[in-house]
Order: sequence, then C-alpha cells, then structure tokens
Amino acid sequence: MKILVVGSGGREHTIIWKLSKSPLVDKIYAAPGNAGISGMCKCIPIKIDELESLANFVEKHKIDLTVVGPEVPLTLGIVDIFESRGLKIFGPTKLAAEIEGSKALAKEFMKKYHIPTASFKIFDKYEEAVDFVSANNVPLAIKADGLTAGKGAMICLNSKESLKALESMMVTKVFGAAGTRVIIESILEGEEVSVMAFTDGKTIVPMISAQDHKRIFDGGLGPNTGGMGSYAPTKVVNDRMMKAIAVEILEPTIEGLRQEGRLFKGVLYAGLMITEIGPKVIEFNCRFGDPETQVVLPLLQNDLAEIFMSIIDEELDLEDISWKEESAVCVVMASEGYPEKPITGRKIFGLKDLRRENCHIFHAGTARQKDGQLVSSGGRVLGIVATHRELQKAIERAYIAVGKVSFEGMQFRKDIGHVVGGVKSSFF
Repeated sequence: MKILVVGSGGREHTIIWKLSKSPLVDKIYAAPGNAGISGMCKCIPIKIDELESLANFVEKHKIDLTVVGPEVPLTLGIVDIFESRGLKIFGPTKLAAEIEGSKALAKEFMKKYHIPTASFKIFDKYEEAVDFVSANNVPLAIKADGLTAGKGAMICLNSKESLKALESMMVTKVFGAAGTRVIIESILEGEEVSVMAFTDGKTIVPMISAQDHKRIFDGGLGPNTGGMGSYAPTKVVNDRMMKAIAVEILEPTIEGLRQEGRLFKGVLYAGLMITEIGPKVIEFNCRFGDPETQVVLPLLQNDLAEIFMSIIDEELDLEDISWKEESAVCVVMASEGYPEKPITGRKIFGLKDLRRENCHIFHAGTARQKDGQLVSSGGRVLGIVATHRELQKAIERAYIAVGKVSFEGMQFRKDIGHVVGGVKSSFF
C-alpha cells in the first residue's frame, strides 16, 4: 500500500514509524510532516485544514489509505470528503468527531447515555457564568467548549480564580471562538489516565492505559500544555478496572453514537479520572493522543496498517491485538516560552549521540535550515521514548538520552513516570 499520514507532530511521527514496519506498506507520505518525519518518508507541503487539496493529492498519486492524526481535519469533515470520493481514510466522520469538537455536546451526550462524568453546567452568557461562580466559592474546572490544542481547561480553586478564567475565555478570547461557550464542572478526585480504543463502530478493543503529564512544571505545577510526557501502562488501570472502563464508558459511548447516526470508526480516546467509586470521563477525543501515542504504539505487537484496514472494513473482530510485557516512557522537550509564546528557530544538538542509545526520537516541532541544521519550529520540539520491562529502568533510559540533547531555552519535566493525583473537591 501507499499511505498518506496527515499531521506534523510527535504523534504522526510515531504512527509513521509503526506503519513503516508493516510488510503491507510500500510507501508513506506525510502532510505536512516535520524534519524527523522527512527522514522516513516524503513530506508534502499541504496544510492539515486544506481538505480538498489533500483529497486531490490522494487521487492523483493513487494513495491506498489516508491516516488522520490531529483533531482539526476530523472535526472539519475530512473523512466525509474522502469517503464521498471513494477514498479509504482512517478516522471518524464529522458528526462522530463532534464528541471532541464540542465539550458541551460531549457532556450532554454523557448525561443522556448515563456515562459517568463530573457534574456540570454550560454557559454561553458571560454574566450568567460570573453569577454562578460568584455564588460558589469552591474549586471548579472551567473549560472552553471548542478545540484548544489541549490547553482549554483551567482548574480554579476559588471564585477569584474562576472569574479570571471566565474573563480570559469569554471576554479576552484567549482561545478565540472556542471559548465563546464554557463548561463549568465539579473537580473529580482520583488518578487521571488516558485509555484509547480501536473501534470500527461495533467492536471495541481498548489499548493499554497511559498517563499524560499535562502541566509545564514538575509536580503538576504551572499552566496546561499539550502534554509534557507520558508513560504506559499505568498501574492504576488493572484488568478489573479496564473491564469497568469498557463496560461503563467505551461500549455505551460507541453504541450511543451509533444510535444518533454518528457511527464512530477510528480511535476513541477517553481521558479519565479513576475515582474511589470507579472511572469517570474528563473528556473524549476523536483520535490518537499526543504524547500517549508515543508510549502506546511502541508496545503494540500487531501490524498497525492491518488494524487500520480492518477498522475501515468493519472487521476489527477478526484481529487478535496484543501488547509487549514492557513499560514505555516519553519525555517531551519543549521550547523556551512554551506554552504561552514559544521561541523557535533554536539550533538542536546531540541527536547523533543517541544512535547508540536504546530509545526512539519522535520529532514534533522541528525543521531543517538550508544548510541542513536542525532547529526548533514549535512549542513541543522532541519526544524521547525508552522502553524496558521495568518502568523505573525505562525512566532512567529516557533521561539518560534526554541529557545528551540540547537547544537554547530547552524545557522538560524531570518527573515523567511519577504518578500525579487529582484535586479534592466536595462541590455538587
């Protein structure tokens, strides 16, 4: 097969790396890709939201399968456009992808189908939201309704912080139109984990659990980011808990979407809080997570291209998916100023020294200068991934590798792989 992967981050680099190992795959393209991806396949200068141009490229070059990494093209309807042209594409339709595109829709959906989640209220009028938080001086989670690249949730410990969050979202418009409507939730107590699942709309196969480290600084401090690192699998999700997640969350979600004419084919990502009374949904995403993909796919035993095709053909029940008995750790290296205003164009050194290390290097925000020098080009720059049968050994390997890489202003957390708990709240 010839495959096109849409996207330019560490998630897409990981997907391409895994697909390159498949005997079913002859050639891979990426649109638009990055400097690391360009070393594995041909990068095409088409942006992820140029849907018609992507479809035209696929038709012209007779691409057999398109795999969509990020959420933006999915929520814009890339799958609908491709399928209308008879082109094979991996990912949910526009209607199905609304489970991520609108947090308000997702919360109402969970309420309707009795899927466990935090209590919530939805506001599209700033004054009404202000009145609510002013009357409830308790910890709250305030979330922008639309897409914010994983940065649209703010944990507020009192009404002063809540009012500041509302002003930034609904008045200052720090997230643009995505913050026109907000969801105000009670804060769940427990351990946060990510569980992604392959699904063809009928069969659901959960992947091993992972834990993302969202905040910029050690100990879970500072503002939210797209993710500063991850590890898999987590100890908090044992076989019994995974069964509960499947029965109480994944299965009713896929069935509810089907009943509403939103047949979901692709990867359903559930961001969860494991509470004392069981798993509860923090959010749903309609694609592979980033940086969770970087630690999950290296542990997958199966041919990823084969899984993708079985999902498209609605034959996932024929796949016997298995995982390595190992742990994986990803440490993200970010630019100075990230997540607010990353400074890019910084020269990156030391990657050649990692060739002898037992690790993977997945590029996110990287580019090549005309002289061939590798430089940073985004907020999250690199993801260093190491695996081992013991989690602690995987952590050690990852940080040994991180120590060999440098660029001016480089940021990374030093506690990836260490569990960070939730915040207590008695609200609602």
